[in-house]
Amino acid sequence: MIRYSNITAPLEFNDGWLRLWLALKMKISVSDIKDITLVKKSVDARKKSDICFVLSVNISVKNETDVLKKNKNNKNISYIKKEKYLLPQTATLPKRPVVVGFGPAGMFAALYLAQSGVKPIVLERGLDVDSRTSKVRLFWEKGELDTECNVQFGEGGAGTFSDGKLNTGVNNPLSKIVFNELVKHGAPAEILYEAKPHIGTDKLSETVKNIRKDIISMGGEVIFGARYIDYKEKDGKLCAVIYEKEGKEFIIDTDNMILATGHSARDVFYSLNNKGVILTPKNFSVGVRIEHTQEELNKSMYGEFYNHPALGAADYKIAVHDNNGRGIYSFCMCPGGTVVASSSEKNTIVTNGMSMFRRDGANANSAILVGVTPEDFGNNPLDGIAFQEKIEKAAFTAAGNRYIAPCCKVGDFLSGKETDLSGTVTPSYKPGVKLVLPDRYLPSFVCDALKFALPEFGKKISCFKNPDALLTGPETRSSSPVRILRNDKLYIDRIKGLYPAGEGAGYAGGIVTAAMDGIKCAMAVLER
Repeated sequence: MIRYSNITAPLEFNDGWLRLWLALKMKISVSDIKDITLVKKSVDARKKSDICFVLSVNISVKNETDVLKKNKNNKNISYIKKEKYLLPQTATLPKRPVVVGFGPAGMFAALYLAQSGVKPIVLERGLDVDSRTSKVRLFWEKGELDTECNVQFGEGGAGTFSDGKLNTGVNNPLSKIVFNELVKHGAPAEILYEAKPHIGTDKLSETVKNIRKDIISMGGEVIFGARYIDYKEKDGKLCAVIYEKEGKEFIIDTDNMILATGHSARDVFYSLNNKGVILTPKNFSVGVRIEHTQEELNKSMYGEFYNHPALGAADYKIAVHDNNGRGIYSFCMCPGGTVVASSSEKNTIVTNGMSMFRRDGANANSAILVGVTPEDFGNNPLDGIAFQEKIEKAAFTAAGNRYIAPCCKVGDFLSGKETDLSGTVTPSYKPGVKLVLPDRYLPSFVCDALKFALPEFGKKISCFKNPDALLTGPETRSSSPVRILRNDKLYIDRIKGLYPAGEGAGYAGGIVTAAMDGIKCAMAVLER
């Protein structure tokens, strides 16, 4: 198979254009090209007057050896070995393994174990994705929060109600397993080649449902409404898992548990800490969601091409350090999306961002986060959780002790004066918003960092200069404030068979890396 990289293509390119271009560049006839597979596609918008795509493709040709010899001096042409995607080999275990949590880490751990024939049992405190969607909608429309089933808890984890971004800077073969399995189970095929792949909440909901059905078809079991309570050990080895469902406790005898409960299962952190499991505080970030109109962002990024149908909704990734060296950056940018209510505890406000696959909403939003370290919140294992909770409760109080979110215009925040929420951007957050400056719920050092960063961002992306852009907050759950220490075999040192996994355990930073970590833990269970 031949790989051709760094192809500059017009926005209107199609298969015919690509075949002709490749034939001319490779000095062969169009009829010599048997097949073309797109493997990477990105937008080059550095010149607003000449925006284009940059492509990489795999090509099947007649007389491959001759074509490679003919083009040996072309640095963009290389030979690659065609890889086959193979399911894991079958295995046996004395007892069925248990997976706690059905977010990306738990889901892919369970899928790998099921494909290996060991019939995992999955415990998920929330509900299936359809029931969960109804619970979430009830919260957004009426402010009725279910603390066991919400944007944080339930089938698919927190990522289900997000943009479903699959960006990762990690170069690991396991990522190919993740992407292939997602497509196999219903995700759009373009995630295999888009430079910034995403699925969207609508597509992701169906994908996670299909993965669950596949796990069950291979003998696995998924129990919803099952809240993990505790584990039992004997002679330094895991021997049982205890969970609660509908007010009753149940015990599962098992030698292996993958603990993938996510970054918001604070009761699990407290339980582990009480049992003497070693937890350490880790760096994380807090901030707000900024909201622009998608049209304004498109104009900022694409200039005169802002409404070109081939480009779709523009996005961005931006970062700066303030004079103290503290990092401020965009995170979980949601083109054509909404700011969503993401609380999992009573009397708190938590925000996140969400997009559908088409990203065709009126607004664009992104978290603007300020990095915090144990020096800011304390060095005890659970101090980061207390720091988050203080912000979330302060936001609830500042907005009037209801589940409406504090919101203001950027111009008001920078000037320190509350005016109103009227302007060019309409807030998308449900159940609703109230005019409140971030100074009333975020620590002063976080606000100072944001006030430094926003004008700096405006120098790079023009829509950030708009004083009508909205700030809705707080965003506190971008990552776990805790790491559950594990050894090089991926289990807790003094408890063989207990595998902390994913973002909640402190070993991932998004859907793909969490899924990869889940697979790694599943492989460790099988001693692979």
